[in-house]
Amino acid sequence: MSNFGKNNVKGALLALLAMGIYATHDVVVKTLGEAGLSAFQIVFFAALLSFPLTTVVLMGDKEPKNLVPHHPYWLALRTVCTVITGVSAFYAFTVLPLAQTYAILFASPLLVTVLAIPVLGERVGAHRWAAVVCGLAGVMVVLRPGSSELQLGHFAAMISAVCGATASVIVRKIGSEERSVVLMLYPMLGNFVVMGIALPFAFQPMEIEHFGLAGIIALFGLTAGFLVIQAYRAGEAAIVAPMQYSQIIWATMYGYLLFDESVDGPTILGASIIIASGVYIVLRESRGGRSNTTPVLNTRLRNETATSPRASILGRLTGMSIDSKR
Repeated sequence: MSNFGKNNVKGALLALLAMGIYATHDVVVKTLGEAGLSAFQIVFFAALLSFPLTTVVLMGDKEPKNLVPHHPYWLALRTVCTVITGVSAFYAFTVLPLAQTYAILFASPLLVTVLAIPVLGERVGAHRWAAVVCGLAGVMVVLRPGSSELQLGHFAAMISAVCGATASVIVRKIGSEERSVVLMLYPMLGNFVVMGIALPFAFQPMEIEHFGLAGIIALFGLTAGFLVIQAYRAGEAAIVAPMQYSQIIWATMYGYLLFDESVDGPTILGASIIIASGVYIVLRESRGGRSNTTPVLNTRLRNETATSPRASILGRLTGMSIDSKR
């Protein structure tokens, strides 16, 4: 096998490991939810315990500039979207089967494709439009309105997908002009402040092991982010990006073993359609001349939350370039 092929295998394996850690991160979120903690409380303490780890990362920023953003309105919108993404995803994980939650969240790359048109000026051809339509049809298969009762968790998962896609596109738009520390710090503070305000209305007494689990969420989110950086450094984006869909395998396994969850036919069918559509969009973007901004390839696998900063921002802060091989 050539070095090029070995690097792609390495990138894929690192991405698979990162997705396994992310899935375990989400299992811990669900465990805390089943212990009676609200999504607001989980996000607050996970974000609080993330500060020591992220402070070390933020110390890697050597630019002698202030923290005033160049695009305050875009950054404010990104902060709001990131806060909503995190709390919505955490809530969905606590009330829905893991596999079903992932299937809905996988719609995010499809939404990135659509949002890139007005925000980035991306031109989307018939092939990618067809993939978006098919993928969103897959979401409807998972939700199957009219044949099953839709819960608030389904709505939360969709909101998380929409807001996560919006935050990703905004980073693509302003990321070259804003300092990485600014892009990372404002959403962190937004999560801490908003969840802190909501905490008195949702607080439940916590046992010592709950604090430990919140710390694990923080550690796993940051660890998986660094593995994503290494994956993109090693392999081509077209190889690494589809690895995000391996989370559905972890979710199925964890759901069955830990939470007595089963995956029904519509969820499997809908998830398959969504995944196929997302992979097709990645492949179209990776082919030269098909996309000017490659918004999905630059989403870096996972929507940003209170405990999972964008891998591209982590990479810039630590000097670990993840300019993907194309």
